[in-house]
Amino acid sequence: MGDKPAYYWDDAVVRYLQEKAHKRSIEKDKEHLRWVDPFLRGVQLDAINRDMLDRMGQKKAERTSNTTANRVLEVVRCILNLAANEWEWIDKAPKVRMFPTGEKRIRWITPNEAKRLVSELPPHLAAMVEFSLATGLRQRNVTHLEWSQVDMAHGLAWIHADQSKTAKPLRVTLNATAARVIRGQIGGHDRYVFHSGGVAPIKYPAQGAWKRALKRAGIEDFRWHDLRHTWASWLRQQGVPTYALQELGGWKSDAMVKRYAHLGPGDLAEHASVIDSIYGTTTAHGQKKGATRAA
Repeated sequence: MGDKPAYYWDDAVVRYLQEKAHKRSIEKDKEHLRWVDPFLRGVQLDAINRDMLDRMGQKKAERTSNTTANRVLEVVRCILNLAANEWEWIDKAPKVRMFPTGEKRIRWITPNEAKRLVSELPPHLAAMVEFSLATGLRQRNVTHLEWSQVDMAHGLAWIHADQSKTAKPLRVTLNATAARVIRGQIGGHDRYVFHSGGVAPIKYPAQGAWKRALKRAGIEDFRWHDLRHTWASWLRQQGVPTYALQELGGWKSDAMVKRYAHLGPGDLAEHASVIDSIYGTTTAHGQKKGATRAA
């Protein structure tokens, strides 16, 4: 009679995970879908509407951020679109409204603030934070770092292509700080560099301990990923050029790296001072810069 059989959200999730098993970010998708599960479990696909999705998205945005909420909603939208356009389980997918994000400031902390934070953290979190600040690695690359990826003799570590956000392998130069942290982890876990009481990998750094440490250290509005922003900001402030920062951080293009350009110590000062030569402006010490004033 042309009637479609009833399909439920659970059916769609199972098929999505089967078809997208090859996807590099499938583990992150699973994490998002676990969060969505209490909202949509057992709900018939054609009963899912915009109001339901708006309420769910709002809950996520209130607990995290608009950006994180959008990432969850993107997975939901993809599944619903597949159900409508490819699997033909529903006639039409509901519209999924995203949250505005806009250009946000880069959040970073000073070296003194970082030292205060480390001193307030439990030992296993303190080690991971110090290593993150020393290398700029993303959270998962730190928590899932294996001893097989570390070569202390040559001062190197590496992130495999399937572990990298850019799908390209990343060579990590271990500075003295990073090497010191790794040496402190020797003898802990047989496979993973970082662990908590012998348990590894650490899927999510303890949010309670993290938040309490931030409060005691007097640091507000600071997420784990901001450790990477802090590392990049420190390097730019010390004059590390964009191309080197891009290579060290494993960014695919320089667009992301340019967010830190304004933190550089006067890297455009030489070009800006061309005007001084035209006007014959003197320095604060009375020395004349450039040629005499143009006629």
